[in-house]
Amino acid sequence: MDKCSWCEATGVVLGSGSVYWELPDGTKAIEILNTPTYSCERCGAVYQSDETVKQIEDQLFLISTVNLNKTVDFQELMKMKRLLKRNYFDFS
Repeated sequence: MDKCSWCEATGVVLGSGSVYWELPDGTKAIEILNTPTYSCERCGAVYQSDETVKQIEDQLFLISTVNLNKTVDFQELMKMKRLLKRNYFDFS
């Protein structure tokens, strides 16, 4: 990604950071550490790519979130055992 999704300036930097996500069932929100994150030097926006957002949403939909801690590392979250092989409800 070489352009900012918000202001379309160049100079976007890939890093990592914490994001907060509501679980699909709405029971709680969690903090996901070390999530791939883009930062714009011009406008200051900090955001995730559409691909990363989809990865998180699919994974949270496909794992058992009952015993999920309030804080989890991105890589740890992505490695959690899935109840289904893929999101069969995603028609995109």
